[in-house]
Order: sequence, then C-alpha cells, then structure tokens
Amino acid sequence: MKAIVLHQRGKAGVALREMPSPECPPGWARVRMRAASVNRVDLYMRDSGAGITHDLPLIMGVDGAGELISAPGRPDLAPGDKVILYPYEFCGTCRACLAGDQPLCRTARILGEHRHGSFAEEVVLPARSLIRLAPEADMDQAAVLGVAYLTAWRMVFGKAPVGPGSVVLVQGAGGGVAYAAVQLARMAGARVIATTSGTDKGAHFRALGIETIDYRTQNLPEAIAALTDGEGADLVVDNVGEATWGASLRSLARGGHLVTCGATTGAHPSADLQRLFVRQLSVHGATMGSMEEFRRLIRAWETGGFEPLIDRAFALADVPDAFDHLETPARMGKILIRIA
Repeated sequence: MKAIVLHQRGKAGVALREMPSPECPPGWARVRMRAASVNRVDLYMRDSGAGITHDLPLIMGVDGAGELISAPGRPDLAPGDKVILYPYEFCGTCRACLAGDQPLCRTARILGEHRHGSFAEEVVLPARSLIRLAPEADMDQAAVLGVAYLTAWRMVFGKAPVGPGSVVLVQGAGGGVAYAAVQLARMAGARVIATTSGTDKGAHFRALGIETIDYRTQNLPEAIAALTDGEGADLVVDNVGEATWGASLRSLARGGHLVTCGATTGAHPSADLQRLFVRQLSVHGATMGSMEEFRRLIRAWETGGFEPLIDRAFALADVPDAFDHLETPARMGKILIRIA
C-alpha cells in the first residue's frame, strides 16, 4: 500500500513509499482510508518528535475517515460502512478508561505519533476505536474532525463549559483548532471574540458576526476590557503558547478559565502566579477528547450544528506541500489530505 512515511527528521525525511499492508490482530479492524487532515503535531513529529515514544520509519497522520474493510467482533459494523477513526489506541481497562476518559489511558497510543498513522491507503486499529458515520456523511468534512474539532470540543465544553452569555476569547482564530473553537463556542450561544491578523482574516470573521482584535496592532487586554466593560473573558482558548500567554491571562475575567492545547511559540511562559490566585483563575490542558465527547461532536456535525472549514485539499503524494501550506499565514481552517 502507499503511505507517507517519516524515515528521518526534517523535510527531506518525508516521502510517499510502498509499505506492507498492516497485520490485523484479533479484535482489530481494517479501514480503507479516504481522507485525513494535517495537524500541527505532524510538523513536530517531522522536525523533532522529542518526548514521544516512537520508532522510525513511521507512517504519519493522526486522524481521518474511510470505509470499513473488516471488523470482527463489531456486529454493528459491516464492510463498506463509512467510519471515522478515534485517534487513540486505548486499553479499556485502566482507571481512566473505565471512567470514560480515554485520552488519559495509561497505555494510550496516538496514531502518527506512537504508532503508524492515517496517511496511508489502509489503517488497522482496535475495533472499539471506530465510530460509524451516516451513509450520506461527507468524508472530507469527517476527516478533519478527529484532532482539531475533538480537541476544541473538550476546550469549549470540558472543565469549564460555555453557554449563552459566556464570553469566549480565541487566540489566533484562523488556525485549525482555534477556528473549530470559534464555531463550537458560537454553536453553544457564547459571545466569541477572535484575535487574528491581516485584513482578509478580520473581514472573514466580521462577516460572520464575530468581533475581532488584530493582535499585531492592538493591545489585547485593553481591547478585551473595552469590549466587555472591564469584565474580561470567561474563557480564553490559547494554543499559541509563550507569545500570547501573558496577554491571555490578563484578558480573563475574575474566576475565568484559560484552556490550552498547544505551545507553538514556546512551552515556558511566566506562570504569573499572583494573578492566578488573586483573581482565582484556572488553567486547563486539553488533548483531543473522550469517545463520548467524540460521539457528541459527530452528532452535532451530522445534525448541522457546524460545518468544518477546509482551507485546501492535497493528494496523498503532496503531503510535503501540505506541510508547507500549514505554515502559510493566510491559511484558515483545516488542510485536507485526499487518499482515495
């Protein structure tokens, strides 16, 4: 089968290769992949991979959707069913799994990080890690839900769920997870304020009725205070890291929550502990979500709650170009990889 394989670090280490069709152990399922998406972690794996247990060569790609080839032990699934991949292998027996919080599984393995991933014509994974889609499901849209939208779901509806009347600030709102958070927070009835840069992105969000702040030309905490009568945001979504952390904390209302899922600009910002305890702020981390959160996300999408924004689609062979496009400032939303 054809697959995008990381065989050494750096851009030159990513290539389309022929790989053996993966073995399918008992209790696992085999999926013919139709589409997947590019995520920021793909670049991290390409360039570093530090702290993630894995071996090279490694098939890249974390999420995606396809058609079932076989799934012994899943009588609810039939060959040809459209399915979406839950990007984890999880044990199902540890304390976290029994509590329904599969991302905290002690032996969790993420596709494209700890094991072979989704940029391939076929994928095998535990049958419990598949969710069936409706026969009419749009496979391109489904393929971008597994990482960005699932993570955004946990950020918006997790430990500090938002709803009507909540004020949500989303940093760098043009990115995949951030754009998803904008859509989901709006779906929940929250007031959303987006930070972005450039006239085109600002115009895009304003056309949707979303208030915007240009982080290059405006002081963010001052702008948020002006927009909220000095109150601040109830929730700040930040996957940028060091460059925005201080402004994110200073933009929170008293008792507010900052939720993060990334550190693109660095992982060691000032903790600003005095502000944390005086204003009784909370900081939460998020990486994808549970199976139940995934099911709720899919139901919301299938019933028209939101429509994923796909910036551009690439063929499997052009994944290296898709990686370059991920770093294009004008990009907005998700990058799709069409496999078959």
